[in-house]
Amino acid sequence: MEFDWIGCHFDLKEITPREIEEAFEDPFSIRLLPEFGETDAETRYFALGKTINNRHLFSVFWTDGKNYRVILSREMTDEEQSFYERKNAEWL
Repeated sequence: MEFDWIGCHFDLKEITPREIEEAFEDPFSIRLLPEFGETDAETRYFALGKTINNRHLFSVFWTDGKNYRVILSREMTDEEQSFYERKNAEWL
């Protein structure tokens, strides 16, 4: 899939597009769909993943099946990082 970076609403200098793409490519990344019911056109997903340099990123994104549009990306909180590590430990 391709990423759509046009008109991005957050600072791409703090977290670069390459870092976000790396976090999505992380083989241990976690993608979640919120439980509340929205229409398919408005559904936002959550992704937790690590970059090659071990930077833990949390992202909110939308996809149409062909493209990703990242709405927000930031460093994971301690709780999110703990969740990410715990879920990945379950797979081992």
